[in-house]
Amino acid sequence: MDQVPLRKTTQELIAEADAQQEAFAQVGAIMAKASGTAHDADGTVEVTVDAKGKLRNLWLAPTAVNWGPVRLAELILEVTQVAMREATQDSYNKVALLLGEDLTYAIEQLSGLPAPARAENDDPGMTVEEFQHQRELRLRSTQRGTSSPSVSSAPEDDDWESFDPATLRSDR
Repeated sequence: MDQVPLRKTTQELIAEADAQQEAFAQVGAIMAKASGTAHDADGTVEVTVDAKGKLRNLWLAPTAVNWGPVRLAELILEVTQVAMREATQDSYNKVALLLGEDLTYAIEQLSGLPAPARAENDDPGMTVEEFQHQRELRLRSTQRGTSSPSVSSAPEDDDWESFDPATLRSDR
């Protein structure tokens, strides 16, 4: 096995280890602040939970009584599960900002709760490449004063130039 020389001093390595230890100490507090909110399609139930599953808010529309007790209970549980996935994802997103992707992925593996955005059946959303392509088409059509048939004319498309690609969904 070849030896690879270290490019850092002992003090630099100790400082990095101390910084990592301090960051790990903050993980619990960061995860405690994470939350997720979800609601059903009809707007009958809205649930907010923290990353540990603690119920923070439950809102029921007056029409919730029309569902009946069994179906309403099922609906609350379904919405709570979605909120829990959102809270889990939010906690991993926040931890990743502190620890980086590799250490956060290790925490996912150790916890047994993978990030919901990694689910096989999850819609990955628009890729950065697709966004850039759509933006180029939009800019070209704006410069020529015409609209491109391949670009949607929905009202939200009017703000493509100010859209921040960093907000696109990734696996985090």
